[in-house]
Amino acid sequence: MRPVISVSNLSKVYDGGFKALNQVNLDILPGEIFALLGPNGAGKTTLISIICGITNASSGTVSVNDFDIISQYRKTRSVIGLVPQELTNDAFESVWNTVCFSRGLFGKPDNPEYIEKILRDLSLWDKKDNRLMSLSGGMKRRVMIAKALSHEPRVLFLDEPTAGVDVELRKDMWKQVHELRESGVTIILTTHYIEEAEEMADRIGVINHGELILIEEKASLMKKLGTKQMILELVEPLKEIPAELSSYNVRIAGSKMIYTYDSKEADNCVSGFLEKLNRSKIGFNDLNTKQSSLEEIFVELVKGS
Repeated sequence: MRPVISVSNLSKVYDGGFKALNQVNLDILPGEIFALLGPNGAGKTTLISIICGITNASSGTVSVNDFDIISQYRKTRSVIGLVPQELTNDAFESVWNTVCFSRGLFGKPDNPEYIEKILRDLSLWDKKDNRLMSLSGGMKRRVMIAKALSHEPRVLFLDEPTAGVDVELRKDMWKQVHELRESGVTIILTTHYIEEAEEMADRIGVINHGELILIEEKASLMKKLGTKQMILELVEPLKEIPAELSSYNVRIAGSKMIYTYDSKEADNCVSGFLEKLNRSKIGFNDLNTKQSSLEEIFVELVKGS
């Protein structure tokens, strides 16, 4: 399958010498949801801005839908929708006119039925005649999303789309993302809500100091890098860890014993641990396991880069 976005050896160095991106290579496939994670200043927004034609790269190439973003800018931009971090709207214009105008900028013919559907999906229909200046921050964010969808893009960038907005909008937003993905739209998102990436994404990219340090399918990433915890509800609380278990990563928390282990060696570790637990005559009433979250994996990756 040919990638819908192809980034090759992309670098960005600002006038003061700051290197925002360093030799980034990335292919994004049609119809996937790709989550780009990284701390503040890692290069996420710079990468998106270059792909969308807002910022010029220092070196490297980018193509969208097989069109070069420089020499074929209009063709590439016509298939891209962007929801930026910053709210930038004409305060005195109505919601309806703002979204319709955005559609017209891309040369699309009037389609009131489609605009109505977008506004209804984003719970904006009852605000369609309101001036933007009268809307709350969350409602303004909804308008930004509606504008990005107005020209029916095949690639949608969501740069921190739910930062600082209400829970209701987040639910509406992710429902819309699922529907768009089912219609074949490719979605690239950055978010500080890592649980959203864990729930939504097909693949995860982690960027730090302008370099992509990892690109992996979400399930594979969590399987390869995740740790597991075995949590035992003890019959009687322990004051200290028995000597037989001292070689294991075990801690006591009240009436619980928590054993953390590498999921890649789960069978050997668990069987040996339970055998020694039995020898120590430690009884337990219940046992459950927990996989490490994407957030925990992300923190470890960034810490080590």
